[in-house]
Amino acid sequence: MHMSDYQERSRVTAVYPERGRNLLYPTLGLCGESGEVAEKIKKMVRDDGGALTDERRQALSREMGDVLWYLAQLATEAGLDLGEIAEANLAKLRSRQERAALNGSGDER
Repeated sequence: MHMSDYQERSRVTAVYPERGRNLLYPTLGLCGESGEVAEKIKKMVRDDGGALTDERRQALSREMGDVLWYLAQLATEAGLDLGEIAEANLAKLRSRQERAALNGSGDER
């Protein structure tokens, strides 16, 4: 599935206050769901000795899907295309790799 297609198709399930002019709701949802991804990994370390079990992998996948949904809604609210965001990100990373600048910090490497 293409990212832009996901963004468009997921929009029909977007039910929240002031949909279409609300950056806050999907931003907070993205933060919350990202925290749930981190919780799955924390519990993997704590309870499974760091091993990614099939059960934990499935739970992680579900939470990552929720992250993707909120990211798609945030992009839509901001008038951005998720496919274009993904392409631009890959281009940025390729450029950094070609310049041996993947390591380090700062947005403008």
